[in-house]
Amino acid sequence: MDAPIRVGIAGARFAADFHWKGYQKVFGKPVEVVGVTSASPQSRENFGREHGVRVFDSCAALCEVVDVIDICAPGSVHEKLAVEALRRGKHVIIEKPFTGYYGAGQEQFRGNAFPKEIMLREALASCDRILAAAAEAHKIVCYGENWVYAPAIQKEREILVKSGGQILWIVGEESHSGSHSRYYGTWRFSGGGSLVGKACHPLSAALSLKRSEGEAREGQPVRPATVSARTHEITRLESFRDAGFLRTEYEDVEDYSQAHVTFEDGTVADIFASELVLGGVHNWLEVFANNHRTRCNLNPVNALETYNPREDILNDVYVAEKIGTKQGWSHPAPDEDWQHGYPQEFQDFIESIREGREPLANGELARDTVATLYSAYVSAERGGAEVEIPEPQCGTGFQ
Repeated sequence: MDAPIRVGIAGARFAADFHWKGYQKVFGKPVEVVGVTSASPQSRENFGREHGVRVFDSCAALCEVVDVIDICAPGSVHEKLAVEALRRGKHVIIEKPFTGYYGAGQEQFRGNAFPKEIMLREALASCDRILAAAAEAHKIVCYGENWVYAPAIQKEREILVKSGGQILWIVGEESHSGSHSRYYGTWRFSGGGSLVGKACHPLSAALSLKRSEGEAREGQPVRPATVSARTHEITRLESFRDAGFLRTEYEDVEDYSQAHVTFEDGTVADIFASELVLGGVHNWLEVFANNHRTRCNLNPVNALETYNPREDILNDVYVAEKIGTKQGWSHPAPDEDWQHGYPQEFQDFIESIREGREPLANGELARDTVATLYSAYVSAERGGAEVEIPEPQCGTGFQ
């Protein structure tokens, strides 16, 4: 049997935990999570003890014993860790957001007041440095975007490709009552608000589907061309009345966003994201094609419906992410990780590394996502004016 692919995780909190779980479900390709590192000694020690892996005090030390570095740290350190790992000859997996603009380490940085054209330029420069390092090292970059692998999205991809359809309009959303990450809400850690933290999911799925459509029909992807967007800070309005159910402690990021994307072929996508939705995570994407229509429901799904007369009865039962209350009727997720695409994501990553091929969610898709998101911020700064999305530059490692 082939030796297992050895994975090291950089980061030791929420994302690291579900990444570790994802590797346990990979089949047919031997893989081993060898160790973990984190800026927090306590977090990495806790993670190592809980999951039975070795603990390392630096990414450099972790690189010595692995084949892949899986980056689950805050977005502000993604580029640094990725480039270091690639230069040491390791493949990298980078959880979303792939990279972005984080204020260049300035503690007084306020993202909502900073020029967005500079953000766009610097975010794309960060993408290109990662991809150039990967090209120089001849290593694979995997973009940790689970929506691309969600079974509902994958089924629509099959329908689209096998039917020869053309997507005319995509509408999608990810919203809930607020992130549980302590870093989220501060631009210098998160790289933005609901647009970067949530809209990235349906946006990447939409971009991926249009890529597949173009590749199936013309042999090359259909890329995003322009975007117009609006962002708002609803929970910081003077008129906002806080009832205690939404997260509100955001420093300098938006809690509502909408983006209208036009593709090279003139077709469109509308993407929404917010921190304003109660009742659990609201994840969906609807595709309107010239020969079919598909609604992809990631969460909630109605495979299971449960009525609970008293909150404490389900104290020890996981229902669904950010459900808020377990009392009354709810839709418990039979396998939320599966319906969100996490096992499928890690299966593809390990197979691509083993086989020396590009994964479905690769660096090119990641760069297009970052380019669209930060172009959207430029548009919002201009009151919703249409903005051209920069194309990839030569020498960034694209195949």
